[in-house]
Amino acid sequence: MMASTSGTKDGGQVRTRTRMLRNSGLIDPYAAHDSEVVPSTLSAVAPILRAANEVEKDNPRVAYLCRFHAFEKAHRMDPKSTRRGVRQFKTYLLHRLQKEEVETKPRLAKSDPKEIQLYYQNFYEKNIIQGQSTKKPEEMAKMLQIAAVLYDVLNTVVVHKEKVEPETRRYAKHVERNEQYAHYNILPIYAVGVKPAIMKLPEIEAALQSLQNVANLPLLKNPMDSDRTVNDILEWLALKFGFQKGNVANQREHLTLLLANIDTRSKSLKDCNELDSRTIQTLMEKLFKNYNAWCDYLHCTSNLKFGPDADRQQLELLYIGLYLLIWGEASNIRFMPECVSYIFHNMANELHGILFGNVESVSGATYQPEAVEEEFFLNNVVVPIYEVMHKEAMRNRGGKASHSSWRNYDDLNEYFWSDKCFKLGWPMDRDSDFFVSSESDKNLQENEEVNHVISEKRKPKTNFVEVRTFLHLYRSFDRMWMFLILVFQAMLIIAWHGDGSIFGIFDDDVFGSILSIFITSSVLNFFQASLDVILSYNAWRSLKNTQILRYLLKLTFSAFWVVILPIGYSGSVKNPTGVAKFFSNLGGNQGDRSLYYYLVAIYLMPNALSALLFLLPPLRRYMERSNSRVIVFIMWWAQPKLYVGRGMHEDMFSLLKYTMYWMLVLVSKFSFSYYVEILPLVAPTKEIMDMKINIYEWHEFFPNVSHNIGVVIAIWAPIVMVYFMDAQIWYAIYATVIGGIYGAFSHLGEIRTLGMLRSRFYSVPEAFYERLVPMQTEELKEDPSEEDDSLVRKNIAKFLQVWNEFIYSMREEDLISNGERDLLLVPYTTSVVSVIQWPPFLLASKIPIALDMAKVFKGKEDADLFKKINNDDYMYSAIIECYQTLKDILLGLLDDEDKRIIRHICRIIENSIQNRVFLSTFRMSGLPSLNDKLVKFLSHLSQLTDYDDVERNAPVIVNDLQNLMEVILQDVMLNGREWLETYHNSRGNDRKQRFDVMNIRLTEIKSWKEKVERLHLLLTVKESAINVPMNLEARRRITFFTNSLYMKMPNAPKVHNMMSFSVLTPYYKEDVLYSEEDLHKENEDGISTLFYLQKIYPDEWQNFEDRINDPKLGATEEDRREATRHWVSYRGQTLSRTVRGMMYYKQALELQCFLDSADDTAIFNGYRTVDMNKHRALKEQAQALVDLKFTYVVSCQIYGAQKKASPGKDQSCYANILDLMLKYPSLRVAYIDEREDTGNEKVYYSVLVKGGDKLDEEIYRIKLPGPPTEIGEGKPENQNHAIIFTRGEALQTIDMNQDNYFEEAFKMRNVLEEFYKDHRGERRPTILGLREHIFTGSVSSLAWFMSNQETSFVTIGQRILADPLRVRFHYGHPDIFDRIFHITRGGISKASKVINLSEDIFSGYNSTLRGGYVTHHEYIQVGKGRDVGMNQISQFEAKVANGNGEQTLSRDVYRLGRRFDFYRMLSFYFTTVGFYFSSMVTVLVVYVFLYGRTYMVLSGLERKIMENATISSNRALEQALATQSVFQLGLLLVLPMAMEVGLESGFRHALGDFIIMQLQLASVFFTFQLGTKVHYFGKTILHGGSKYRATGRGFVIFHAKFTDNYRLYSRSHFVKGIELGMLLVIYQVYGESYRSTELYLFITFSIWFLVTSWLFAPFVFNPSGFDWQKTVEDWTDWKRWMGNRGGIGIVQDKSWESWWDAEQEHLKHTNIRGRLMEIMLALRFFIYQYGLVYHLNIARGSRSILVYVLSWLVMIIALLGLKMVSMGRRRFGTDFQLMFRILKAFLFLGFLSTVTVLFVVCGLTLSDIFAAFLAFLPTGWAFLLIGQACRPCVKAIGLWDSIKEMGRVYECVLGLIIFMPIVILSWFPFVSEFQTRLLFNQAFSRGLQISMILAGKKDKTRSA
Repeated sequence: MMASTSGTKDGGQVRTRTRMLRNSGLIDPYAAHDSEVVPSTLSAVAPILRAANEVEKDNPRVAYLCRFHAFEKAHRMDPKSTRRGVRQFKTYLLHRLQKEEVETKPRLAKSDPKEIQLYYQNFYEKNIIQGQSTKKPEEMAKMLQIAAVLYDVLNTVVVHKEKVEPETRRYAKHVERNEQYAHYNILPIYAVGVKPAIMKLPEIEAALQSLQNVANLPLLKNPMDSDRTVNDILEWLALKFGFQKGNVANQREHLTLLLANIDTRSKSLKDCNELDSRTIQTLMEKLFKNYNAWCDYLHCTSNLKFGPDADRQQLELLYIGLYLLIWGEASNIRFMPECVSYIFHNMANELHGILFGNVESVSGATYQPEAVEEEFFLNNVVVPIYEVMHKEAMRNRGGKASHSSWRNYDDLNEYFWSDKCFKLGWPMDRDSDFFVSSESDKNLQENEEVNHVISEKRKPKTNFVEVRTFLHLYRSFDRMWMFLILVFQAMLIIAWHGDGSIFGIFDDDVFGSILSIFITSSVLNFFQASLDVILSYNAWRSLKNTQILRYLLKLTFSAFWVVILPIGYSGSVKNPTGVAKFFSNLGGNQGDRSLYYYLVAIYLMPNALSALLFLLPPLRRYMERSNSRVIVFIMWWAQPKLYVGRGMHEDMFSLLKYTMYWMLVLVSKFSFSYYVEILPLVAPTKEIMDMKINIYEWHEFFPNVSHNIGVVIAIWAPIVMVYFMDAQIWYAIYATVIGGIYGAFSHLGEIRTLGMLRSRFYSVPEAFYERLVPMQTEELKEDPSEEDDSLVRKNIAKFLQVWNEFIYSMREEDLISNGERDLLLVPYTTSVVSVIQWPPFLLASKIPIALDMAKVFKGKEDADLFKKINNDDYMYSAIIECYQTLKDILLGLLDDEDKRIIRHICRIIENSIQNRVFLSTFRMSGLPSLNDKLVKFLSHLSQLTDYDDVERNAPVIVNDLQNLMEVILQDVMLNGREWLETYHNSRGNDRKQRFDVMNIRLTEIKSWKEKVERLHLLLTVKESAINVPMNLEARRRITFFTNSLYMKMPNAPKVHNMMSFSVLTPYYKEDVLYSEEDLHKENEDGISTLFYLQKIYPDEWQNFEDRINDPKLGATEEDRREATRHWVSYRGQTLSRTVRGMMYYKQALELQCFLDSADDTAIFNGYRTVDMNKHRALKEQAQALVDLKFTYVVSCQIYGAQKKASPGKDQSCYANILDLMLKYPSLRVAYIDEREDTGNEKVYYSVLVKGGDKLDEEIYRIKLPGPPTEIGEGKPENQNHAIIFTRGEALQTIDMNQDNYFEEAFKMRNVLEEFYKDHRGERRPTILGLREHIFTGSVSSLAWFMSNQETSFVTIGQRILADPLRVRFHYGHPDIFDRIFHITRGGISKASKVINLSEDIFSGYNSTLRGGYVTHHEYIQVGKGRDVGMNQISQFEAKVANGNGEQTLSRDVYRLGRRFDFYRMLSFYFTTVGFYFSSMVTVLVVYVFLYGRTYMVLSGLERKIMENATISSNRALEQALATQSVFQLGLLLVLPMAMEVGLESGFRHALGDFIIMQLQLASVFFTFQLGTKVHYFGKTILHGGSKYRATGRGFVIFHAKFTDNYRLYSRSHFVKGIELGMLLVIYQVYGESYRSTELYLFITFSIWFLVTSWLFAPFVFNPSGFDWQKTVEDWTDWKRWMGNRGGIGIVQDKSWESWWDAEQEHLKHTNIRGRLMEIMLALRFFIYQYGLVYHLNIARGSRSILVYVLSWLVMIIALLGLKMVSMGRRRFGTDFQLMFRILKAFLFLGFLSTVTVLFVVCGLTLSDIFAAFLAFLPTGWAFLLIGQACRPCVKAIGLWDSIKEMGRVYECVLGLIIFMPIVILSWFPFVSEFQTRLLFNQAFSRGLQISMILAGKKDKTRSA
């Protein structure tokens, strides 16, 4: 029988349906955890199903009743099953219910109502009443939830309520009162059960006590729940303002932990009974610093008010709690810190009004202390602002709209930088201008183009407009460009006059000419002022009148100087001509410079004032930061009034450092530019200008232009461009040198080899003690000169604990073998041995060498022998340790009588050494024999494993011992036999057998057995141990860790006093843990991931097999498979690797707690051997402190969707993430949950979960105003939603492709102390930069190049950025943020769509603009993975270039460029967007040079000039192009690489690496990547189209198809390479008659290198790129791709048409400027036809314009012919096939006859045919480009299909040109082998058979 009716109307229907489906035979589609697959609309039934799963084992019938109740509830919620997934879920549940109805029967009673009631009572008594004293809070929380569900089910099953027993009701009321006892995060604040240790910490108790002080707070009237009591001030605030329960619980714990952690630093542990007032004051100052600054800026009174009689501490906590509750629920508004300040400002005023009975400023009524409903704050404050953001984000149209057409986060936030924000009022007025938007917004997504009405009505941008133009580079860095231009002008004037000597400046005429630079300056200033007006036009409506006035006055004054300075200058020129004469007539008196001097002096006055303030940074800082109206008025002209970017000036010492640096760079740069680039070109230029050239080789349109100005431009243009670019080269050179010097002074690379480690290991414990051991109280009191031996030994013991844990961690990671582990471990210090017990690898062969030394020693004096031994400290230690350990072992094994003999022998030894008669007492020749016997004895002793072994081997061991003693007495001791006789006589002539009674059971003691094994190891270890460990990664980690102990770092505090911190990792849907299928899935070559890694890491695989097959482990086959998955995953870039690495923090902190708190006995016994039963309190205390100090949150954005996904990758990701939470209890996962409410509308939540018993447990759920990721970029939004769940004062950002190491985690508390160090100018850091180790460098040559490039950037690059340049920002690396600083200033990244694509660096910009300070520290490192394949790397470089393009347009770069002082601005430019612009200029130099030379060679001008013997302009050009090629070949990137490798690995090693890199074609790789950077940087600024590019992080190297390479690189490299190649060919062919080939090659070598690299690098670095079979397959695939038609749903990799259309996507959405620029750039291709047709033989030397016109006639005829064929194919190809064939035949015959006539009659030659191709192909390409840019017009006139077909033809030709060399090279098998060696040289050097891997020939002898 089914459960008794619940009395609901639907009940009967439900039961009917159950009976109907009873025999339906449905298959269970769900796993055991049915509660985890509940549709989001039925989330209320999930707890019921969880409760059913929990009680099922105890009472299946009750579980059945629970599921039945869940089904009824689901049916009531959605009776018609209309929502997603509901029907399937209900069907599944029905099937299970009908099955369980038969299988389950009541156990406790005869009926279901009685059964459930009895079970409820039993459950309550057993789990609730008894559990309060036995169960943990998390267990109690679960029990209470189950009890609540059971009572709910009971009420459903028991129809008549009077049948519910009173006792049951009493139990239920108790459960209801404890309803809030939900699952907790770290602190079970209001939980029942056994209190964990963390709740007993005095600082936690003190913080909670303060928060629970609700005395004197007004009683809030809550009509919904009048009986509800308020537990703490956060609940009171929630009742008043309507915050969510989840938010309150989250911030309660957050605030408690913050207070507790800050409190521990301000006082000792003993004084923690109550909260220190300084603690709250400290938190207030940090939390409200930005709010107070905002109030000061807007000249409004802060609402942090404190009445004279108020409880100040309570009020401070109320303000802090209010701010945190606002921040915790603000969602996307957290990116708008001043908006949050505005909200707090008004709510704090309201709070103060309630507390003190104030009157509302608007209505005049008093504030009423009434409670509001939950979510009131969300619905009335957050949602309205979110809707504004959402509407603006929709205007963005997925990144396709112009930045100027919508308001991003910055625009909306900067609205609150003006006092007009107060017009919003409170409550906010929805009709205010902030909320009002166009009614046409509804149609915004429907219309692809925004109509004029919308653009008129939309709100203006705020303060800044991100317009797509390169002019932003000038606008942001105008001082640099003006400086470079003016210096160039001055140098050109000096070089032009006289002999070019620099001292010519003192010549009066030269000096007078140089003064003209001020006119240039005025023009440039006018240009800058014009840009300010034009580019900010869209923001004018949001600007204050004073700002607009400033722009207009700037423009007016600059225009005034543009007019007045030329007038003044022309008046000083004698006998003026031309323009000078015109201005001189305006100016009056000629030849008098005094007026001009006065004008210049006035003009320079602002600059002089700026220079003065530059030299007085404190004054400038004070003036810029001041909000005084007087000072603001004074500074009004110098800078616009902005909230950020004020007072960013450094202290004098820092200023001096980077000023000196740039002085060196600029002096070098200008000297080189003058003497190498400018001066050598002046004389040839003068000659060229004086030449008279009247005969041209084409039709010259401007034959009368004077001075051959075209030639001058062609020669000087590349020089000028190199001049503006080469400062980047000089910056790189000096950065390399200075960075290397800084690194050397930082002690980097002092220990870089095992040899260096061995030589300095003796001092490592002392260095460890000084850096990583907190100073003890007793040490501070004592005289440091008097070292306490016990304290020293204790500190050494602490080092040994850490060293051993480090070694164990490497063994667990399979970096070392068991044998290597034993050689590296150190025994914990004991009182037995008087010397330090070094790791055995240091003592390798020391004992054998000492024995040999003693054996062959010929001297007779002990001192000589001992001197030899003492010269080697390790040998001395080994001898003493062996002696004392052997003595201890023998004394432990033998009985009392035998012990006396041993003691007597030892006394003889010690006395003989003391009396210097050792050599005369003992025979040295007997020592080898003694060693052999001892080794045999120890070997048998160490092999004993159990009791049976002991009994069986006891006789053997006794015999070994007796042999040993016999050797000692007879072979070693000179008088041993006599001494023994004497001893026996003294003992009463006792002659019984000696050394036959032994306590062999001692071997069962682990520590004693380890002692035996170590002694055996010391005696037998050979020279090979010197190379331990063999693994390169293990060596690197050991040497870096020990080296870092000698580097400067803050002293370590105790864990109790350290700064608390969190780690946050954003995750989307990358790999978590590789599945079995992933491991064994083979690629096209038959290679699996597992097989590949076994070959790449053979030693680590062997170590893994040894570990997993250890009999002691007892691993099953399932365990082995699971362990293999982890082994592979830990070598990839997976989330599991990242989580394992970050959880090392917890392990390190637990060990540090132990070392801080344990007594001497526990420390000397060892961390691993200590009896935790005796030290349980110590362990609990350690875990409590770790939880207090460390939190790890992974923001798995779509975890909720993955949980509900059908079986597949997403479901696998969910299961693996859940496994991580169960494995690491401290791990927390935050995700965005999407649900449907009753109105079928989607609702979003931020949710935090942790690992429970078997499933995850929800901790907090906070409703969001909408989908957060629709507003901004994905990653920063993912971080932002989860940041509210982080804890502590610091926050480390970790990407999911990073790793960490145990030994580095141990230094975390040191690096956190950097936040408390005052740096220059009394500033403390806000971001701590850490170095990285790139762990993907060993896979291939490309991975090695990328690893070296990235390593140099994160070490020497960031070292120089931080100091001396002071422009280090945040680059997405493992930096540590001052958490409170950043959460009050917009978070740890910026998230506006597209513009903040490189979201990480913007957090650094934001931090700096808001007064932050970024440092860099290299004594700690974190692992990071990088892309390893060519296409992956190119995608990454494209993403970064896109990001830099967007940065160029951003307000952050503009403000930093304008607000930094001059030299810091230079540093900023050349290390951010300037690097990419210089890269672009490098390529443009090549274009300008080649087009200039093409103009000269085709016009005939170059011939005339070259025939003039006096002109040698080419030499200067060669030198200039050599400068450019330094950049092009990637040498700028190699320089810092070489320096850093030399610093850390030795310069000989660096030289070898450099040579190998060049042999492996590193320059080809870097040249190719230069093209990637330039293409995407330029494309982004011109057209946009930036997007996040998922590069993929797989490590199996696979062959990329030709089609894939063509799609990726066609526009960025191949087209440009072909164009440059054609220019080079034209330059060679038409100039070879008068130019030597050697000179041509010298000039164009680097360009040919660039062309070759751009065309063929993707194939050179493509595995199996020249394999014949692969080439054939690629050709087939290419033909198929080119032939496939596109259409809706056809992806790019399947059809050329789809790809071609997608390639033009940016042109569909670009603005008119972008289209015009594309057209203008396309016009260059018409030059080929114009220049070449005059060189055809058929032209017969004619220079008439008709030749060019006829060439166009030929072009038109050819295009018409192609059009006819195309139309014929389309119209007649099917129905009139014969007519179409006849048409083609006629066309062919006509073409053939025309060509014949031209050959016979007109003198056409074969060379003309070749030249015609070079002439007409570019023209067709120009038509193609122009057609694409004018797509709407071309479509309108019906020519778009023709353009598409022309594009297909060109793509085919381009593909063939590139493919043919690959085909030819693939014919030769050795080419493929050479390429494989080239790509995988790193692996070859490790003895790996990569070619076998690539060929797929698996090693069958080894099991995978």
